[in-house]
Amino acid sequence: MKDAQAAFYDSLPRQRDFTSLAQPARFTPVPSDWALGVADIVDSTGEIARGRYKTVNMVGAAVISAMINALKGQEFPYVFGGDGAGFAIPASAVDTARTVLAELRRWADEEFGITLRGALVPVSEIRSAGRDLRVARYAPSDGVDYAMFSGGGLVWAEARMKAGAFEVPPSEPGALPDLTGLSCRWSNSKARHGQIVSVVIQPTQKATESDFADLARSVLTASERLERAGHPVPENGPPISWPPPDVELDARVSRAGRNLFGQRIKLLGQNLLIALLFKTGKRLGEFDPGHYKHMVSRNADFRKFDDGLKMTLDCDPATLKQIRIMLEQAREQGKVRFGLHAQDEAMMTCFVPSAMRDDHVHFVDGASGGYAQAAAAMQG
Repeated sequence: MKDAQAAFYDSLPRQRDFTSLAQPARFTPVPSDWALGVADIVDSTGEIARGRYKTVNMVGAAVISAMINALKGQEFPYVFGGDGAGFAIPASAVDTARTVLAELRRWADEEFGITLRGALVPVSEIRSAGRDLRVARYAPSDGVDYAMFSGGGLVWAEARMKAGAFEVPPSEPGALPDLTGLSCRWSNSKARHGQIVSVVIQPTQKATESDFADLARSVLTASERLERAGHPVPENGPPISWPPPDVELDARVSRAGRNLFGQRIKLLGQNLLIALLFKTGKRLGEFDPGHYKHMVSRNADFRKFDDGLKMTLDCDPATLKQIRIMLEQAREQGKVRFGLHAQDEAMMTCFVPSAMRDDHVHFVDGASGGYAQAAAAMQG
């Protein structure tokens, strides 16, 4: 599906310095004939209260993995939000995106009893409403890069979706999105320096781009002083155990209509082999477990710009206090809304096209509510 429209995203530079993304000039306007897809889970805080946060994360990540599989190698900007996701696509991919969102809505309901909202919003409508959609590419390693969004269009589109606008209705019963490569086989990573803190910061209408850029730069400067800038996943990768946590959830995601019990047994066997390889460090063909675990950590998406700043940090009490004071001052000035949620562990949801390459994608969030709980606690 490569075409001239898709060349826009391909042409954007991969930026390696995350702190530089606080500068508005690093972002490029998305073409007006593109569309923005948004999805989120209805009452995600209620689902979390019922102990289903890993399921919430998995359904949110499913939006991205299903789109990646459907576009068959065409790169496009996307962002994971914990209980949902956003992505931008050229006009040539709108029909595909509509089908994928419809299938995901049906699948989430039938497989998990979760109501997933989905909408497709023309970028031209975003600009007509006085917002913008701009994008940048951040590469934490040579293997992957992640999209960063600014301009207010993503937040506006999510609000319009929640109001019922631009809705993509669910597919007919039995629809199955292609979720090949989506998994959650790692154990959680425990905080090593205090707590795992999920941070969600959004500018208000009163804040100029310069105001928010200055605040983001200050918050990032504080977090950069943490070990590995607060990266919550150990440098040699997260822990792995057998049997893996939530194998039932993995089986539900990967069974593609097959028998659930049979898929669970299959995954237990696969994960036993994987656990043995990681424990012994022995290679299997071209698969090097040591290199893979290192790349898992390097590729992890633990901070992002998406019309604001989101981070999941392994944070010590002094740095957390410093960040909170900055955010409180900005809130009192009417410049931001923010939420913080602290927990003991970070969790990861993964999309792995091939374990033999370095382009595997790993979405990081707090393990007991994370971004969704931080967003629910937003003040401002």
